[in-house]
Amino acid sequence: MWSGRSSFTSLVVGVFVVYVVHTCWVMYGIVYTRPCAGDGNCIQPYLARRPKLQLSVYTTTRSNLGAENNVDLVLNVEDFDVESKFERTVNVSVPKKTRNNGTLYAYIFVHHAGVLPWHDGKQVHLVSPLTTYMVPKPEEVNLLTGESATQQIEAEKRPTSALDEPVSHWRPRLTLNVMVDDFVFDGASLPADVHRYMKMVQLGEAVHYLPILFIDQLSNRVRDLMVINRSTTELPLTVSYDKISLGRLRFWIHMQDAVYSLQQFGFSEKDADEVKGIFVDTNLYFLALTFFVAAFHLLFDFLAFKNDISFWKKKKSMIGMSTKAVLWRCFSTVVIFLFLLDEQTSLLVLVPAGIGAAIELWKVKKALKMTVTWRGLRPTFQFGTYSESERRTEEYDTQAMKYLSYLLYPLCIGGAVYSLLNVRYKSWYSWLVSSFVNGVYAFGFLFMLPQLFVNYKMKSVAHLPWKAFTYKVSASPAQGPRGLVVRLGRASGGPSVEQRRGLL
Repeated sequence: MWSGRSSFTSLVVGVFVVYVVHTCWVMYGIVYTRPCAGDGNCIQPYLARRPKLQLSVYTTTRSNLGAENNVDLVLNVEDFDVESKFERTVNVSVPKKTRNNGTLYAYIFVHHAGVLPWHDGKQVHLVSPLTTYMVPKPEEVNLLTGESATQQIEAEKRPTSALDEPVSHWRPRLTLNVMVDDFVFDGASLPADVHRYMKMVQLGEAVHYLPILFIDQLSNRVRDLMVINRSTTELPLTVSYDKISLGRLRFWIHMQDAVYSLQQFGFSEKDADEVKGIFVDTNLYFLALTFFVAAFHLLFDFLAFKNDISFWKKKKSMIGMSTKAVLWRCFSTVVIFLFLLDEQTSLLVLVPAGIGAAIELWKVKKALKMTVTWRGLRPTFQFGTYSESERRTEEYDTQAMKYLSYLLYPLCIGGAVYSLLNVRYKSWYSWLVSSFVNGVYAFGFLFMLPQLFVNYKMKSVAHLPWKAFTYKVSASPAQGPRGLVVRLGRASGGPSVEQRRGLL
């Protein structure tokens, strides 16, 4: 039996190593592009001729632009230097159609200086929507007074539609890049990701590709969105530009495609925004390091999960185990899941939290020796009997909880009353769940005491799942850098879900 478990663990570790090696090879294939070796089928960079360029940004309500009619010029950068970084903020007029839940588009042109983009055969352009549709976040109020934090200041900015209907939101950032590497492509093996951004022209006997313009959609974050209402006439737009290398460009294209695929599979914009934050708010070198650390974290997490399930599956007796600690872990996990659900947290966090809550409920069923019998739609619960040793363990457990309750209950009640007086919430339900979560975050570590007390009284720790504990301890060092990259839900003043795992 031991040999079978050892073989399974070796198989998991082997699959993990293959996965890491394969991922490194795929990433290398993304950032490395083979240059053209000969002269016959090479595509030369047009930027190598050092043309004088101009950057123009127009806005319009039309998704297809055929001429210069019905467009507004919002930014014009003469003597556009592709090597120079800049950031400019302009005010954009919001048309009536956009104020009535319409869409506004930005057309970005890179063309020859002194020539209108419509008259330049060597111009390149891209289109980006400046608006998106989202359901406005419910306003938080003081539950005792009913006053809103923005009741007076934001009165004119509130959307007129119902809270459950999506309304137009403004994207205040437009991030542009031009690939500046004088790279010579092989026409026979053009990378598919870059190819769709390329525009080729014939100059003499050689084929050239025009400047590769790229719009960084990953920089558009949900937290920056602004609600557009009927009284909005102008909104700020920050246009930022920076050069980009070929390797980084290809990596960024793949990341944008991945986020777009998530949205096509049903992820909301907020869910996709959680993924965006991993790449936008993190240095790429630190992100690569975090990938390897998180991969090992995932491996040890899986092994801990597998051994924990195996331990409880074979568990027939609660001798030496604190039932109160099991009940507390179940309660805290379910409460945190309800809090994340109330906060509309990303599915990337919500789904694992829900699975964890279901597993903890199953552990409670095992700990209480509970049998559930269904009579139609009504469940009937039956509890098994405890042996003499189990009853002695239960006495120690109850004694520890009695002492712990003298400290725990006043602190939790005091924290709940304080938050009710000083913090705003969407509803009474939000306050209740947040109060429970803050109690879990602040005092969850205290619920290790019943198990420690039982161990002390019984002079034994042989009944604990040590193998699962060992894997959890091995995974703990990876939680720090991983938690810096993946931003998860939290209650006011409380640690993240990643940090919460160390408390439970």
